Amino acid sequence: MKAILPVFDDSRRSPYYIQLYDHIKHSIMTGDIAEGEKLPSLRNLAKSTGLSITTIEQAYNQLLVEGYIYSKAQSGYYVSRIFSKGEGTVHTDSGFLGQNVPSLEDAIDSDTPQMQYDAECFDFNKWKKCMNKILTEFSPALLFEGDPQGERGLRTEISKYLYMSRGVTCNPEQIVIGAGTQQITNQLATLLRKLSIDHVALEDPGYLPVRNTFRDRGFAISPVKVAADGLVIEKLPANIRAAAYVSPSNNAFTGSVMPVGRRYQLLSWAQANDSFIIEDDYDSELRYFGRPIPALKSLDRNERVIYLGSFSSTLFAAVKISYMVLPETIARIFASIVSDYSQTCSKTEQLTLAMFMETGYYQTHIKKLRKLYSGKLSRVTEAFQRKAPDFVNVTDTASGINIILHIRSPKDGDTLKKEALSSGLPSVVLDSFPSGDGYETNLIFYYNQIPLKSIDTVISGLVDVWRA
Repeated sequence: MKAILPVFDDSRRSPYYIQLYDHIKHSIMTGDIAEGEKLPSLRNLAKSTGLSITTIEQAYNQLLVEGYIYSKAQSGYYVSRIFSKGEGTVHTDSGFLGQNVPSLEDAIDSDTPQMQYDAECFDFNKWKKCMNKILTEFSPALLFEGDPQGERGLRTEISKYLYMSRGVTCNPEQIVIGAGTQQITNQLATLLRKLSIDHVALEDPGYLPVRNTFRDRGFAISPVKVAADGLVIEKLPANIRAAAYVSPSNNAFTGSVMPVGRRYQLLSWAQANDSFIIEDDYDSELRYFGRPIPALKSLDRNERVIYLGSFSSTLFAAVKISYMVLPETIARIFASIVSDYSQTCSKTEQLTLAMFMETGYYQTHIKKLRKLYSGKLSRVTEAFQRKAPDFVNVTDTASGINIILHIRSPKDGDTLKKEALSSGLPSVVLDSFPSGDGYETNLIFYYNQIPLKSIDTVISGLVDVWRA
């Protein structure tokens, strides 16, 4: 049994049991105290160090919890088997056999898709600054559960931002925050049921997870085609109380934008049929030519529009913060059932985002993103036109984080998608059908994470792969 003779520093803020713990841990990790070696008893170590038995026991307990030592009944404490950092395995004679556990860095790397990534897309230093302020100055608030409707500070900032950027007038009581569009849609489905609405008209093509949510909740679903000027209003349910899910400012699958005249027709349909419009305003802030188009909600004078928004495309994908703005009549219904819900959206992230918006960081970020993405859009379009004019046609678009490619190729859509993904470029196949000696495919191609300076090289490489 090796003697344990730590030198205690009275000037240190850490208590004696922590200093003793640090000394023994260091001795174990450096091999000064060998695997299987017995440690001094509590009483003997107390005598040799001048510390109390309670202090010795606290240090041993900490080492025991962390697996550096183990205990044997009626025998004492012994040093566990500790592998090197590279092996990452811990074994103790107490019966626990550890597995090969990767480091946090390795785990993050293995879970992260090997995609194109542009560090210019988001300033994490400003986000970190806001989060640190929340953690240091408002930490007591984090000890309590979040508001099931969403943190009031964030709802207030969203209401102010919507008025300035989208022309939407609302108060914080009308806003509901959730962890992603699917959770918001689930809550919305409950509200529609309470309004005796069980029929939903959805854009075709449209966002599949929303379709699945309403389907799984038992709603009757009517697919309605999207034309160049948006949803075909004439095909909406007539004389049936329903909800129409639309994205009038930018249909991600067609690039169509609904002009103002058609918007008023859609509002008239909702009023005449005692129905509601669910406006998905996803990535509407990212309009690169001209001013952002005012939201449909801003034209609503009869409380017929439920507005949906999300921060995933303007911040970063891991932040799952979405929201809906309810007409006041529906907001009162939600207030009566809000206690049935628990908030699944991180309170820390909500408060961080609220501060990110209050400081003006978000507004500055959006301006920077518009400039960056408009440059990328032009560069990507030019690259495809230059490298593949014979088989790739780019659909004009003025907003969003993707373009639509019409591809004529011997390869089908799934093959093109897999080959793009192998180059770190995500895409979605809209449709792919045989034509002549090959296929015609419409593909949603996401360009936003390709660094601006790499676009020509990346697109050139992708075109070569698709030609092979």
